[in-house]
Amino acid sequence: MVLGIIILLVTIVMILMIYNYSVHKKIDTFSNLNQRVTSLNVLQEFMNTLGESSTIKEKLESINDILINKYSIKYSTIVVFDGAEYVIKASNVDQKHWDTLKNLQNDPVFGDSIKTATPKYVTVENENEKLPYQKMEFGRAKCAIFFPLYVDNVYIGYWIIEGSMPHEFDKIDTTILEVVRNNIVTILKTVENQSTLENIVRSDVYSGLKSEEFLYSEGKKIIDKYTTSAICIFKITNLPNINTEISRKTGDSVITKVSEFVKNNLAKEYLFVRYMGPKFAIVFSGADVSGVNNFMQGMKKQIEDMQIQAAEDYVISDEKIDENGQVSNEEVEVVVSPKIRIAISTYYKGTSLDGALKKVEEYIDLSDENTISTL
Repeated sequence: MVLGIIILLVTIVMILMIYNYSVHKKIDTFSNLNQRVTSLNVLQEFMNTLGESSTIKEKLESINDILINKYSIKYSTIVVFDGAEYVIKASNVDQKHWDTLKNLQNDPVFGDSIKTATPKYVTVENENEKLPYQKMEFGRAKCAIFFPLYVDNVYIGYWIIEGSMPHEFDKIDTTILEVVRNNIVTILKTVENQSTLENIVRSDVYSGLKSEEFLYSEGKKIIDKYTTSAICIFKITNLPNINTEISRKTGDSVITKVSEFVKNNLAKEYLFVRYMGPKFAIVFSGADVSGVNNFMQGMKKQIEDMQIQAAEDYVISDEKIDENGQVSNEEVEVVVSPKIRIAISTYYKGTSLDGALKKVEEYIDLSDENTISTL
């Protein structure tokens, strides 16, 4: 009788153990499935971030925030070599720890990870320990996974996630995180051209304006707040003649005076740049073509009414003979007036701003007549 009860109890215990194991496997499967679904959502948000009109820094910070929120990660840091040094591109860690975080490539604990292009997981066993790479941040992070970043087999930096509890990442699906790592690399490659564009923006000496590239980088953020905007290119048609017949310095003065006048009469949300040579571009963010046409009519008249004195070191003299037969030189004041041709068109958000401006430029180059045209 007793033996039968013992056998029954053992059988019940075994059944419960099998059931618990089955439930545990289902939970693990659900957890992994949930992570995969989360990953698909993360990848979609990555793509949405890439399409936003924002700077490289803002894109990477946005991506880092997505990783932190979607995966409930305590700390996430993206570090990239910029050609001279390792730079933290995005991190939610206090800046006092950044010197440590941007030099992990020199820490022996991550040496093999970098050489083999494989993730490295480190964790402490109890709360009283600290991670090998930690200096002053004792108690901040208790585990970490280090992901080296490679572009075309060239090591460019790393992504490191950190947890606040020992063994916090023991059951995390690293396969999913490696997919995320690969997408971080893809994003870094994708934004490389934008980074180059942002870095080549210059300020013109004579006009004091940003170069054309500004419109396609920082300026795009302002422009794309609106569904449509009016774009305008105007050309100082007689600038080449002023440069050759009067002087180059006088031509420079014309550029300065015209630029200052236009800039002082534009609203802050309108973008004004030195396009190329005698050509300037204005993007009237959110404005319609008809309103801009009326505005530019008034601007054209005021610009062409300008009387700009020739540069002082290029003053010419007119010889005169007085009543006593003496030769005298009288300085003759030389002034020039700019003549401008204007073309205006509509830019639609989501289309090529560069292409739209090129079409306006091509049109304005067809003639040097001082007119206003609407495309």
